[in-house]
Amino acid sequence: MASEFRARGAKQASPPATLPPPQYQPRYPPRDHHLDADERKALAQPGSLKQSQHAFGGLRIASSEWKLLAGIVVLALCVRLYHLSWPASVVFDEVHFGKFAGKYIHGRYYVDVHPPLAKLLITFMAVLGGFNGNFDFKEIGLPYPSDVPYVLMRSLPALMGVGVVPLAYLTLRGLDCRPATALLGSLFITFENGLITQSRLILLDSPLIFFTALTVFCWVCFSNENHQEPFTEDWWLWLALTGLSLGAVASCKWVGLFTIATIGLATMKQLWDLLGDLKVPARVWMKHFLARALCLIVLPITVYMAVFEIHFMVLQNSGDGDGFMSAQFQQSLKGKGMQDTWADIALGSEVTLRHVNTQGGYLHSHEHNYPTGSNQQQITLYPHKDANNNWRLIAGHSEGQPDYDYATEPLKWIENHMSIRLEHIATNRRLHSHDVRPPVSDVDFQNEVSAYGFPGFVGDANDNWIVEIEYGASHDKHSSGRLRTLGTVFRLRHALQGCYLFSHKVKLPEWGFEQQEVTCNKNAVKANSLWYIETNEHPQLGENNEKINYRRPSFLARFLELNHVMWTTNAGLTDRHAFDSRPESWLTLKRGINFWVRDKRHVYLIGNPVIWWLSTAAVLTYLVARGILVLRAKRQYKDLNNSFVVKYDQICGFLTIGWFIHYFPFFIMSRQLFLHHYFPALYFAILLTAAIFDLVTSSLKPKIRLQVAGVFIVAAIWTWWHFSPVTYAGQWTRGKCDAAKWRKTWDFSCDSYPSAYSEYANFPSMSQAVEQAAATSVVPYPDGRAPHEEGDIEHVAGESGKDSTQTESVLQQVEPGRDIFAEHANKQQPAKSSGDVGGQAAGPVQEKLTSKADPAEQQAAQGIQPPPPLPKNEQKELSTEEVTPPPEQPKAEEPVPASQPKADAANAGTESEEEKVRKELFPDDAK
Repeated sequence: MASEFRARGAKQASPPATLPPPQYQPRYPPRDHHLDADERKALAQPGSLKQSQHAFGGLRIASSEWKLLAGIVVLALCVRLYHLSWPASVVFDEVHFGKFAGKYIHGRYYVDVHPPLAKLLITFMAVLGGFNGNFDFKEIGLPYPSDVPYVLMRSLPALMGVGVVPLAYLTLRGLDCRPATALLGSLFITFENGLITQSRLILLDSPLIFFTALTVFCWVCFSNENHQEPFTEDWWLWLALTGLSLGAVASCKWVGLFTIATIGLATMKQLWDLLGDLKVPARVWMKHFLARALCLIVLPITVYMAVFEIHFMVLQNSGDGDGFMSAQFQQSLKGKGMQDTWADIALGSEVTLRHVNTQGGYLHSHEHNYPTGSNQQQITLYPHKDANNNWRLIAGHSEGQPDYDYATEPLKWIENHMSIRLEHIATNRRLHSHDVRPPVSDVDFQNEVSAYGFPGFVGDANDNWIVEIEYGASHDKHSSGRLRTLGTVFRLRHALQGCYLFSHKVKLPEWGFEQQEVTCNKNAVKANSLWYIETNEHPQLGENNEKINYRRPSFLARFLELNHVMWTTNAGLTDRHAFDSRPESWLTLKRGINFWVRDKRHVYLIGNPVIWWLSTAAVLTYLVARGILVLRAKRQYKDLNNSFVVKYDQICGFLTIGWFIHYFPFFIMSRQLFLHHYFPALYFAILLTAAIFDLVTSSLKPKIRLQVAGVFIVAAIWTWWHFSPVTYAGQWTRGKCDAAKWRKTWDFSCDSYPSAYSEYANFPSMSQAVEQAAATSVVPYPDGRAPHEEGDIEHVAGESGKDSTQTESVLQQVEPGRDIFAEHANKQQPAKSSGDVGGQAAGPVQEKLTSKADPAEQQAAQGIQPPPPLPKNEQKELSTEEVTPPPEQPKAEEPVPASQPKADAANAGTESEEEKVRKELFPDDAK
């Protein structure tokens, strides 16, 4: 009996080796693929995808859902295209982007701060509509004639605005959000008033947002393919499409660089995760890296450069953007070519001098005097070729020096440290400086530069200038020791004052025709004191002498130069605007932008407050939630081990990073900023709002989730309708306008509306206004202007290519200056050889000429610096007595058409005060 029981504590015998261990089945076996109610419903639909199948791009969308998406697109078309022909006149920045289409059609070169893709697309629509480019878009409110296809031009941004709606839907579905969530996000995009307003006009923001949305969508689909199986055909397709979209978004506006940064960070995370996966060999990882480098770096750069190649191919003629570009660049434009010119420069040469650092203007003079100071003839910098740019180089005079006859005596080359005079050929006056303050840069270290003298007067020592060669061209061995056309870069130092001939981006007032100021600066910054000779004629130079010309720059040189000009010009847009705003005000929709007011109607750019504030709340909600997760992880909570939490953290984290990168860089920008700069970030914020909605409603039944989404959609639609009068320039009353000012900072003008709708009977309806506008005649093509949100760049980067009679006066702060040559005053500076100045594509502006002094030293040099002492061989007793005729009142120059360089008015038929003095001093010559 005892044998039937085991002793307590005895070990159980091991089962035989041939028997398998016992298998324990759980009471509730886990399912490999858990489906929520939405997924089970989707699989029950006809034509739905089976769970085991992989959808293209990870988009698991049933056929019935495509019908829903088609309905959303139709709704977006109605919202975006409603009364697209109204307003029937120029609105806001159509002044500029419409005008650019005319420049493309005529092939006239222009400069803008934005890359050309969106403007080329608008021009394409204009050409399809038969636009001849003769309408000037010169001012806001100018009616559109019948032959201007402005509706077709507006349709491109409108259709791209419509395209953002399905992209938002598909992106949310690609992020594994539910159909109700995608519906909510796409309808938020549809009824966002700010996006609607911006997409209904000839503006660039709608193409920018479209390509931003396209880039995000392609990246999401690529990430789904990468998670499924890399290096398949679909994988390569979505990666290449992402690269093409990146190139397109950067080619519309440089804000697209933020999109590139967003995808770049996501790419780095993918590669970092692959690097930590031990199942991925190093060779496969390198293949991943090279594939992404090819498609996400090389391909976007290729697209970006190809767009500029098309830009250059279309704009082959000279235009009002010439003055922004270097002389080499200008030679590549039709109408700006230069004949071959003599390379050797001797005393007696008739030359034109170009400034190196400020868009290469010409040293210029005309028969108009300064209203202050010496009242002598003005010296300026002028961007166009003109007879008043011609100077003759003659020998500097000193006591005991014999006269030199350049026409008969042997040629005498102009060498380093030679004393010369510059004689203005048109007026027979010499380049002159003295201890008199300039009229604009009225500081002690700046001297006035004038043209002084008259026939029979031999001049004085203040006409003498010392040539100091900075460097010569690498291909021309003679250009470092003596002046050579297009090869030698030099300074002109005044023989008595010790100051340097100098120019900077300061324009003279109207009496100086707003041309650029030229002074003699004792504290000169080197880059602004450098000059070179562009053309050269001499009576003794013949067929046996060498000739030279600019070399045509390559595409790469023109591409780099134009992008540099765009960058510097964009950074210079710092003037305030009546409707500009700062980034901290965008989150709360503090104010909008007034676009257009006419006939008691108003276009005011304002966002949909419900959508806008919900998106801001969504961003803050995720940031707080992510912070809590970090704190809980620090306390050893395992929240991030939950796949549900990880999924939504990845979705929301990606969208938040996109919002952050598209928003926070604006805080470090000092340029003009406007509400619409927030629109790309707003797109990410709206998607984030939908993703958080998906998270919060994940436990609800599909029907209840759809009802909750419907509440938000109804609120958004009501708000869209409430503010539609300022979106579509519709009828409104003063009372409703005042009631719609939910914030006091919303500054749309309610006083412009009538007190009752019946008063609109006195004004034409939308259709009548369109017909009246179509009946107007075409306006000629002057170079007009209107208020612009970013300022017309023709007034920013120094002297523009526009005729100076049309420019505005820009009296900038006087440059403090700096005596960078003081340490070299008592010793001769050896000539420095550089690259090809006159021949290579990168000319004087692009080479070492632009080397700046240390900014810290420039800021320290605010005080008055003594002029550098003259070398001993120049310290002579020279006559400085000026024969000063009575001052002559300045005369206004006669304006000429903007297409022609402005000629200086001549004082024909009148006897000047200088002529009277000359007759008194030299009666024999007068007889």
